[in-house]
Amino acid sequence: MGDTDSYSLPVPLIEVEIVYGKTGSARVIRREVQANATLKEAIEQSGILEMYPEIDLGSNKVGIFGRKRELHAPVHAGDRIEIYQPLKADPKEARRRRAKKAD
Repeated sequence: MGDTDSYSLPVPLIEVEIVYGKTGSARVIRREVQANATLKEAIEQSGILEMYPEIDLGSNKVGIFGRKRELHAPVHAGDRIEIYQPLKADPKEARRRRAKKAD
């Protein structure tokens, strides 16, 4: 009998989109990634981190179809993975300033 541990089946690939929005534009990259990939792995496999070195997965939030997700979340075929820019201002503080300005 053969040794079943001497080979492994190839992991199927799925297609996802990785989106990084910059002020006034967005970069959309379609890539095939391993079907068992996490958000972090899919982003790394896409090559976008090399294209945009300012992306820091430690501080940039990520999501799928507009819903924030953790980097260890699994991805599925057809997912739109989004990398968000850090907020420039606290949303509550910005509302307070607008309300004060309107008075």
